[in-house]
Amino acid sequence: MINRVRELAAAYFPDVQAIRHHIHSHPELSFQEHATSAFISEKLTAWGIQHKNGIAGTGIVGIIEGRNPDKRCVALRADMDALPIQEANETSYRSQNAGVMHACGHDVHSSCLLGAARILQETKDDWEGTVKLIFQPGEEMHPGGASIMIKEGVLENPTPNAILALHVYPHLQSGTVGFRTGQYMASADEIYITIEGKGGHAALPHQTIDPIAIAALVITGLQQVISRKNNPLVPSVLTFGKIQGGFATNVIPDTVEMLGTFRTMDEKWRYEAHKWIKDYVVETCKAYGAKAIIDIPAGYPSLYNDPALTHKTMNWAKEYVGEKNVHELEMRMAGEDFSFYTHHTPGCFFRIGTNKNNKEFTKPVHNAHFDIDEGAMQTGMGVMAWNAIQFLNS
Repeated sequence: MINRVRELAAAYFPDVQAIRHHIHSHPELSFQEHATSAFISEKLTAWGIQHKNGIAGTGIVGIIEGRNPDKRCVALRADMDALPIQEANETSYRSQNAGVMHACGHDVHSSCLLGAARILQETKDDWEGTVKLIFQPGEEMHPGGASIMIKEGVLENPTPNAILALHVYPHLQSGTVGFRTGQYMASADEIYITIEGKGGHAALPHQTIDPIAIAALVITGLQQVISRKNNPLVPSVLTFGKIQGGFATNVIPDTVEMLGTFRTMDEKWRYEAHKWIKDYVVETCKAYGAKAIIDIPAGYPSLYNDPALTHKTMNWAKEYVGEKNVHELEMRMAGEDFSFYTHHTPGCFFRIGTNKNNKEFTKPVHNAHFDIDEGAMQTGMGVMAWNAIQFLNS
């Protein structure tokens, strides 16, 4: 069976490469993936795979039934959206949509899932159970397409016993894969703060309530709050990426706006930190006569790879690509909305290496020059299909 999957992955690779070129050339922003969704639907229809469109707007859910379809179900997920980045590559398949680019590899993810789906459709008489295919919109934008698809019932009828997803990883070579058991990625919450003071002449600060000076106190003080209130064994990051206020050297403005992000690996501490952040900002501003407006909408939760499932998928991946080509990953403070699924059902989020000999295709994701060694997709779709088959037959 493993040789059959390898043969099909090799045979379908040219088609998957062409699929990736099409999707990459026509990127669409989060929750606007209408053409991408229609293209994917056309492929599924051509291969005889039943599916439903319009989930969470542009999402698709497909079903492939093997023998004894009620025995077990595994879900395979790929995201579809692109980023607001102007592509700097000069390839034949470069983005044709100005200011939009698949700089995070979601074109690769969707292409790999289509390739895996075709393999699974071809081999459905050789495995038991059901495969649920999830093509998801809006991974890059709050509140995340995963959360919306879950609310609209993507994890029901049938309910998956496990869910798997892959993601490009330019730090590993093409042909390799990476896994991490347990806690893998951080929660990701956005912070919006407005400090309302009282503007005036910079030479007469005693007649004003200076929101810029207060903003400086808030930023430095919040770092102390996070480091002093948090268990030092729990990784946490608080970063402010934007501060906007004022318009001249000799004018104290009325307001300052601050935008930041808070990330952690512990869900209990996550919400405790929200309260500490809000209380500190409000009370600090109040102490200096200013008013604080603060909002921390709940973003993506932390991503937890089920230990038992991840251990199995690592071993199955070793069977498929060889033990030397399976790597242990480090924890990351980046966020990923696949985490929503892992809080409902056992999940495994793994990486496929995409660089070539650690010399080419090494640009990081979210970079205007990001691209991959496309041979990685043959590995990705094969590992995904093989893991699904092994899970269903185990």
